[in-house]
Amino acid sequence: MREAEPADAVTAALAADTATAAPAGAPGPLRVAIVGAESTGKSELARGLAEALAREFGLRVRVVDEWLRDWCELHGRTPRADEQLGVAQEHARRIAEAAAQPGVDVLLCDTTPLMVAVYSDLLFDDRSIEPVARECQRAMDATLLTSLDLPWVADGIIRDGPHVRAPVDARVRARLADWGTAWSLVSGSGPARVACALDALRPLLRDSARQRRASGLFSRLEGSLAGPPGPRWVCEHCDDPDCERSDHLAHAQGER
Repeated sequence: MREAEPADAVTAALAADTATAAPAGAPGPLRVAIVGAESTGKSELARGLAEALAREFGLRVRVVDEWLRDWCELHGRTPRADEQLGVAQEHARRIAEAAAQPGVDVLLCDTTPLMVAVYSDLLFDDRSIEPVARECQRAMDATLLTSLDLPWVADGIIRDGPHVRAPVDARVRARLADWGTAWSLVSGSGPARVACALDALRPLLRDSARQRRASGLFSRLEGSLAGPPGPRWVCEHCDDPDCERSDHLAHAQGER
């Protein structure tokens, strides 16, 4: 793995990668971040969502796997404090590289450097990685936060235990709120979890179909995504999507 660069240097490099991710005149892929605490089904959701987007809408989808997991499997341990920045940088580089590839409509990111930053804060009281994480997160078109409603399952050396899920979830929500990043909570199990994610992405896909009609990239979506844009629900205090939807509904009714 390449030697870690200073956080400010890689932030500038990521901004350049984002600006040049697609050929001139061609829109880049929609970038969707899937983030959340350990053992909340992020990787399974990424695979299921990729299959659903391809099957139901004919979209060309690419999944960027979590580099932290690959790093742990490669080294047989979790990263030290001084290795966290390098892991975050490499993950961001892989996302930018995948976004620059032709023939991709949707890029599903099985976590982003945000998760490395959160664990670095939780385990080492180090928030120096956050500029890298924030810059990468800003390039995302949508962020899906996986709910804690799935049971914790051991996974070798990679997972710390069920006791860290709530603190990690709280830090993820806090960072997204601090950065002004909207997210959609994804809950349920199996197909219901994938369906929840699809519901959250429909407004984004619908808007993209309208904006990119001239290019024809998303024209085949317009029939299946008809209707007005829906809200994106955000809540800092609970893990209940019904609560978050109700808050949006009450707000919408109050404006009538």
